[in-house]
Amino acid sequence: MNIDMIEAAAGRLKGVALRTPLLSSPFLDEIAGRRVFVKPECLQHTGSFKFRGGWSAVSALSPEARAQGVIAFSSGNHAQGVALAARRHGAPCVILMPADAPRVKIDNTRALGAEVVLYDRATGDRDAIGAALAEDRGLTLIKPFDEPQVIAGQGTTGLEIAEQAAEAGVTEADVLVCCGGGGLTSGIALALEEKAPGLRARPVEPEEFDDVRRSLISGGIERNNRTSGSLCDAIVTPSPGQITFPIMARLCGPGIAVTEDEALAAMAQAFSRLHVVLEPGGAVALAAALFHPGAVEGDAAIAVASGGNVDREVFCMALDRFGTA
Repeated sequence: MNIDMIEAAAGRLKGVALRTPLLSSPFLDEIAGRRVFVKPECLQHTGSFKFRGGWSAVSALSPEARAQGVIAFSSGNHAQGVALAARRHGAPCVILMPADAPRVKIDNTRALGAEVVLYDRATGDRDAIGAALAEDRGLTLIKPFDEPQVIAGQGTTGLEIAEQAAEAGVTEADVLVCCGGGGLTSGIALALEEKAPGLRARPVEPEEFDDVRRSLISGGIERNNRTSGSLCDAIVTPSPGQITFPIMARLCGPGIAVTEDEALAAMAQAFSRLHVVLEPGGAVALAAALFHPGAVEGDAAIAVASGGNVDREVFCMALDRFGTA
């Protein structure tokens, strides 16, 4: 992985992906006790940053491989990103999704033209199921985070952050990133290393699913005791990746873990103050900026709001419990 791959992905994404803005609000600054900027990737195609990596990976395939088709496994955001990229390239697409994924994500993935295969997250082996489907149909597997071209696509978020932070006069800051397996975090970290060395990526995860935070402490890859049961489904993974972890260990600051209530409260604040819709997993970085100010360094923080694909019931719960006037 290197900056050249990220810049090449940016070239393929030019005119395709949206250049999401940096948003701010004095109300959020007051809560955090510092300037807070929010990068709303929830406004990206398919409602999350995952479109960047999906397009980067599909567009990098040979015409022959694309014609044969692709397969991905995801709880929903990677699924939709790959599904849309495959549809626009005219490539067949199979998505393996846990049966307990939010209904909106399953429905949206099917609406984008993908064949959705459901499995039991607690008892099924998604790797084995996916490998069998890929072999049987000759499909190319696009991994959700531990895949160089996916990481390169996610890293284009970091290129934009570097440019936008400079425009805002921010040269030193923690960049808080919602983190599952580390594709977005490691891609952003690589981009910042080259383009904005005063900005430091910080992985943020939900409590009890903080494998990256613990791995950064121990120096080796740690695993979660379970892989389901969190509202932050979009960023719940067994462990950081073999490719992503060494990048994060070299470039990232310490990880931060937030509670589900803090994620829900951040969703309510984002809607009230910025008029954007976040899902719980996409709100943990903002939650860290707002509710863990002592863990963040510097006079400014940049929080990546990674996704907004949330079921109505969960969104209403966030507003009912933590909504502001």
